[in-house]
Amino acid sequence: MFGTRKSADTRKALRFFAERRVKVHFVDLAERAASVGELRRFLQKHGIDALLDRASARFADLGLQAARLSDDTWLAKLAEEPGLLRLPLVRHRQDVTIGLSEPTWKSWIEAAQ
Repeated sequence: MFGTRKSADTRKALRFFAERRVKVHFVDLAERAASVGELRRFLQKHGIDALLDRASARFADLGLQAARLSDDTWLAKLAEEPGLLRLPLVRHRQDVTIGLSEPTWKSWIEAAQ
């Protein structure tokens, strides 16, 4: 799971898995950035619009509202600026989710049992 401890949704996701006693490998993006390759997995599955948090304060601070960039340029910028990401990013084997996705996570847990 990728996220930041300041993100309310990331904290909810961590709590969701902890309540179900599911061990999670958490990467705090404030301490260690996600690689472009890792972010590309999420991009391929959901697209750049799902990854970008256009409502975030950091998005507005950087003045990106009118930006029209290629996917590769966005990925590089997202790797540098985790405040632009919609969090949490959760990966289970080849499946990935962006944001809170409890029904999907429940299906992963049920399939593993």
